[in-house]
Amino acid sequence: MNDAQRQLLEDLNLIEDPQERLTIVVDRARRRAPFADPDRIDSNRVAGCVSQVWLISEFRDGLCHFSSDAEGPLVKGLVALLCDYFNAASPNEILADDTNPVTALGLMQNLSPTRQNGLNAVCNAIRTFVQNHQ
Repeated sequence: MNDAQRQLLEDLNLIEDPQERLTIVVDRARRRAPFADPDRIDSNRVAGCVSQVWLISEFRDGLCHFSSDAEGPLVKGLVALLCDYFNAASPNEILADDTNPVTALGLMQNLSPTRQNGLNAVCNAIRTFVQNHQ
């Protein structure tokens, strides 16, 4: 886990109540602009998510960069959290880190199995991208 990842988790863990923490995650994502229609294409869509989730993965200057959008505010918030956590890290840093920030923040237990599976699909999409750019 690099310093930015550690700081993100520490900042959110300052909020003791997991439900409040989840509210903050969702509020942060609401302030993000939605993807434009050209980015909401099938090639950016994450397979395995019940709701529509789009993930753009880029490799620049040796680092991985991720951005996302989703139809529902909760899913958008959780996927944005994953993107924020892994954003601007090297492939080796991401592959060496087995932390799931949603689990580390105590948010996974409050999610339905369908949402848990969707988030796992996003994590798998990120890891597949990273493995292809190692």
